[in-house]
Amino acid sequence: METVATLVKVTLPSYLANLTIPTSVDELASISGPDWVQLIIFMLTIAIIFYSLIRLFHPSVDKGPKGKGHPINPSIRKECPKVVDVLDVEDLNKEKVSYCRCWKSKKFPLCDGSHNAHNEETGDNVGPVVIRKKIN
Repeated sequence: METVATLVKVTLPSYLANLTIPTSVDELASISGPDWVQLIIFMLTIAIIFYSLIRLFHPSVDKGPKGKGHPINPSIRKECPKVVDVLDVEDLNKEKVSYCRCWKSKKFPLCDGSHNAHNEETGDNVGPVVIRKKIN
């Protein structure tokens, strides 16, 4: 504890008192090389502390229920270990068919355009997979 107390009460204030912090653009241009190194180390330290505190107190939004990333598939056939749909091109009744890639479609595996709202909401650019049948 004594080491921490010395660091906080003596070393840190002394370091900060000797740190060159510019207050104008002119002062920024006149900083010497060693002062730049001290200033960069200080800024990096502050950035790392700030980032660490954010990660500590605000759990990452990219963590899912198992501590991994959020699942892409929010609700479709969750009882299946893997959702796979197979269709032979010869079986297509239409000239083309669109398959969902955003997992938001109410007609999954077919696309119903739900990706448009998803893209608008998230800034994503996902669209369907379109399969065309060659008609001779």
